[in-house]
Amino acid sequence: MARLDRTFGIAVPNFTAYPQMPDIKALVEYGVRMEALGFDSLWVWDHILLGVEPNFPIIESLTLLTAIAARTSKIKLGTGILVLPMRNPVILAKQLASMDLLSDGRLLMGMASGWYRREFNAIGVPFEQRGKIMDENLDILKRFWTEHTVSGKFSRYDIPAGVMYPKPVQKPHPPILIGGYVDRVLKRAAVSGDGWLTYFYRPDSFAKSWDKIRAFAKEGGKDPDKLLNASQLPIYVGKSRQAVESPMMEWLTKEWDFASWSESTKDSAVMGTVDECVEQLKAHVAVGTQKIIFVPYRYEAEQIELIAREIIPRLKAK
Repeated sequence: MARLDRTFGIAVPNFTAYPQMPDIKALVEYGVRMEALGFDSLWVWDHILLGVEPNFPIIESLTLLTAIAARTSKIKLGTGILVLPMRNPVILAKQLASMDLLSDGRLLMGMASGWYRREFNAIGVPFEQRGKIMDENLDILKRFWTEHTVSGKFSRYDIPAGVMYPKPVQKPHPPILIGGYVDRVLKRAAVSGDGWLTYFYRPDSFAKSWDKIRAFAKEGGKDPDKLLNASQLPIYVGKSRQAVESPMMEWLTKEWDFASWSESTKDSAVMGTVDECVEQLKAHVAVGTQKIIFVPYRYEAEQIELIAREIIPRLKAK
């Protein structure tokens, strides 16, 4: 499984603030452009019902990734994150295997158990059981991708005998990064997943959780040095930190959520001149962050160009 060290992805603006609507054709062109700019990977957000008052219209994540896959050839395609308990794992195994085939092995999946109760209620999935469902769904996915015949009784599925071909291009399967914050989830990332994907963490918070994940892997008989990780970080490049801090904080407050039980925070925002942003990002690399996924301020084209042309080359240089 390929390492992610010093690779740099970018988030996709597949949700907007109502009444603005996401334009799926423009998002496909966005994916094509990000590949041309040299980003390693694209990361879409995954929800079915996002918000009420306010609400956030969103394009379904796997539909969009499939469309982008058909128009690109190199850029990896990720979910940051896919809410796994809300998906039928047998159907999802087939869907993701097909997407990996279509993209010639470019899937890089972030998955998590989710935390919007209203979304689970609407879909008919028991919110309190999402952790157990997550673990079972992971098991079913991986078994269909690696075994000739899958059979077993699960809490929600009875599979007397299932044979699923063709398998994904990537062996043993597309990498799965587990998103989340609490210890039981960090253990899942270490033992059941291929690593960890986090959201808006400061370097010190990242380091503390990454140390736990490595320890869980060692306890579980896995090599911690083979684990993957990625960190989603908001960024605003400008004339100075003072010049960009107020609009950045306003955007993060209005359009982003932060789990109260986590160390995910607006304070993770990377802000300032190119030099200042590079130094802040180097602090993440220094604590073991392999892949940085940029969430540029309001996805402005100028911001994206600055990141691609002036920031990433300096971070790649050792």
